Amino acid sequence: MEIFDNVLEQQRIEKADELRNLGANPYPHFLQKDMSITEFKAKFDYIKELENKRCDEEVTLGGRLKLKRVAGKSTFGNIEDESANIQIYYSRDSIGEEDYAKFKKNLEVGDIVLVKGYAFITKTGEFSIHVSKLVLASKAICLLPEKFHGLVDIETRYRQRYLDMIMNPEVRDDFTKRSIIVSTIRRFFEDKGFLEVETPMMHPIAGGANAKPFVTYHNALDVERFLRIAPELYLKRLVVGGMEAVFEINRNFRNEGMDLTHNPEFTSIEFYWAYHNYKDLMNLTQELFLTLIKRLNLDEIVEFDDMKIDFSKPFARISYKDALVDIGGLDVKILDDKTAILAKLKSDGFEANDKLDMGHLWAELFDNYVEAKLINPTFITDFPISISPLSRRSDEDSQIAERFELFIAGRELANGFNELNDPLDQYARFKAQIDAKNAGDDEAHEMDEDYVRALGYAMPPTAGEGIGIDRLVMLLTNKKSIRDVILFPAMKPIKNLETQENKE
Repeated sequence: MEIFDNVLEQQRIEKADELRNLGANPYPHFLQKDMSITEFKAKFDYIKELENKRCDEEVTLGGRLKLKRVAGKSTFGNIEDESANIQIYYSRDSIGEEDYAKFKKNLEVGDIVLVKGYAFITKTGEFSIHVSKLVLASKAICLLPEKFHGLVDIETRYRQRYLDMIMNPEVRDDFTKRSIIVSTIRRFFEDKGFLEVETPMMHPIAGGANAKPFVTYHNALDVERFLRIAPELYLKRLVVGGMEAVFEINRNFRNEGMDLTHNPEFTSIEFYWAYHNYKDLMNLTQELFLTLIKRLNLDEIVEFDDMKIDFSKPFARISYKDALVDIGGLDVKILDDKTAILAKLKSDGFEANDKLDMGHLWAELFDNYVEAKLINPTFITDFPISISPLSRRSDEDSQIAERFELFIAGRELANGFNELNDPLDQYARFKAQIDAKNAGDDEAHEMDEDYVRALGYAMPPTAGEGIGIDRLVMLLTNKKSIRDVILFPAMKPIKNLETQENKE
């Protein structure tokens, strides 16, 4: 099957050939525009106050033709660039009889054009450009969706993001905001004295977080490699090496399910700060969020998914145990009774694995009774140590980790803690993770002896944190699905979808 086998697409190919026969290359290069449409509108806005409603200065604009209406010897159209759209007007007299005849027949909606002309206001009061020269910059073979209905099919929008962006300018705006968010985060940390670094994407050991890895193979080295779950252990090696404040913005990969908040590859920032503690990180995180809200010109009351999230007040802080009782509504008496916890979970219809230790059972309680209720920014602190294998133990309670997670709108957005820098304790924790893996926990950490040896050279007191950038962008652009903030999200192959539909 040919790619462009549609009858209408074949007709457009014929028109491209006809243009070539007329001496007009349908795909020319070395073309330049003078300014964006937004800049054009701003520069010549003064003509609205002039008596003749026009100016004499000509400039060149470029954009995609989104509308074309021929009226005999003249044509009205609309072109759009990444900044805005504008009405264009040209006639047989303004661009010449030969070009007018050529473009009347062969110029179509979807084509990209350059137009040279001057600003004027039409009789109907619309700011426009009066075209004296028109050049086809790129011929579109594929037809755009019908304008009235637009592009609404969600599968098509995600699979063909380029088409989504052509038809829905607000999508481009969302991804522009994403870029602003990332650049603001980078500048924020640089201004605080952090150094941006890059660490490996392929790891010899799957570590840094509890998750299933993607596995690949390095032919030259004849070894298995894992796409990184998290950069944590490499970044902390750099702290051992003397870099006292580092950050990395990059991709992580987790071979897990997909839903509204999970994509198998996602972007995060991780940062590590020597001679600081997790309370410093909470303060820094709140400052970062307020900086982003200001940079995006958002109100301090942010709307997200029918919720109003209040950023005007200091972020709440509550311990893990207190959250189970005060927010989750659980009886404090059951929290130290494994049998009672299992009974509570089962009675409320939740899965209850009697092989889990108390820390993991608390995590089940938290996930089911607390998380969804955390709407306004809330730091949950003092996690169970068994679910925090890389965190430092509390000096006051060895079963508690000096750790926090930030929850907003019922979702985790950040995870930070005082880093475990005792090599013997870390080695023991890794061995416990191996026991957990042997017991069936396929997301448990692998043993990383080189990292333990790095700690043996002494790492200063350090706090570290990771923030999921995709979820952060979702929050600040009011998007319910992570696919709406990732340019090219993971999708099921079309063949698999067709098989599934046939079964249904």
